[in-house]
Amino acid sequence: MKALAYEKAHALDAFAIDLVEVAEPRLRDGDLLVEVHAIGINPGEAGIRQTRSAEPGGRVVLGWEFAGVVAAAGPATTGFAAGDRVLGTGDSTRGGCWAERVAVDHRVVAKLPDRLSFTDAASLPIGVLTAWESLFRDQDALPAGVGRVLVIGGAGGVGSMATQLLKAVTPVFVISTASRPESRKWATAMGADLVIDHHGDLAGQLHSAGIGHVDLVFSTAGTSGHLAAIVEVLRPFGHLASIDLTGPVDPGAFTGKSLSLHSEMVFSKITAGGDVASQGRILARAAEDVAAGRLRPIVTTTLEGLTAETMKTAHTLAESGRTTGKTVIQIAG
Repeated sequence: MKALAYEKAHALDAFAIDLVEVAEPRLRDGDLLVEVHAIGINPGEAGIRQTRSAEPGGRVVLGWEFAGVVAAAGPATTGFAAGDRVLGTGDSTRGGCWAERVAVDHRVVAKLPDRLSFTDAASLPIGVLTAWESLFRDQDALPAGVGRVLVIGGAGGVGSMATQLLKAVTPVFVISTASRPESRKWATAMGADLVIDHHGDLAGQLHSAGIGHVDLVFSTAGTSGHLAAIVEVLRPFGHLASIDLTGPVDPGAFTGKSLSLHSEMVFSKITAGGDVASQGRILARAAEDVAAGRLRPIVTTTLEGLTAETMKTAHTLAESGRTTGKTVIQIAG
C-alpha cells in the first residue's frame, strides 16, 4: 500500500516525507484494519517528525487521528464489522494513519453516525480525548468546587474542544486565551464566556473583568512559560491540567497554594495501561453530540490528497503556531 513515510528525523526546511510503497499493516487479534478517508493534523506529530528516526532499513509512518471505513476485523474485536464508518486515534508506538490503511486497536475507535462526514470526524479524536481526559477525571466530572476554568490556547484544536465540552456538559464560566483577532473570534465561537490575551498579564486581565481567581487552568500550549502566571491566577487548592509541561518544575510553586497538577498524554492508556475502551466510548459520545449539533467539528483548513506536498503544507501550518481549529487532509476513495 502507499503511505507517507520518512527515514531520518528532520526539520521543516529539510522536509523528507515521501509517498512510498510499504507493507500492509499486520493485524493483531484486537485490531481493525481501516481504509483511511481523512486525516487530522496535530502539532505534536510535527515534533515527533523532528526527533524520531526509523530503525535501520525501516521507515516512520506517523499520524494518529483519522476517519475511514473498516476493511477487516481481528478475531478478538467486538462491535465492529467490515463496512462500518469509524473515527479513531491509534498507538504512537505503531505505524500511523498517513497511509491508505491503518491497523488500530478497536478499543480506541468509534462508529460514525451517517450524517457525520469523514472530514469533520477526523477533526475530533485527539482534541476530544485530550480535553476530556484532562478535565473530567472522576466519574466523568470536573473536580469538586470548579466554577471557573481558564483554557490557555483556546483557539487550537484541543482548546477548541475543551471549551465546547465544558459549555456542553457543565455550568462553568469558561475563559479562553487568544492573541489575534481571528483567534479571539474563533475562541468566542467555541463558546468562551471571556477571551483574554495569553501574551499579556493574565491576572491583570482577569481582575479587569472582575475575576480574582480561577479554579482550574487547562493549559494546552506554552505551559512552562506561563507557569508563574498560572500559579498566580489559581485559587488555593486549585487545579492545573497540562498537555505540554516540560523542563524542570519547582514543586514549591504549587505547594504554597496546595495546587494539584494533572499531566495528560492521549496515548497513555494504550501504551502504559488503563481503561483503553473508555476512549472508544468518549469518541462515540462526541460523534453523536456533533451529529446532533451539541458540539461542532473544528475543521478550518481542508487539504486534498495523500501527497508529500499536501503533508508539507499541513506541517507548515502546524509549525506556524498561528492556526485556529484543525487542519484535515481528505483522501480520495
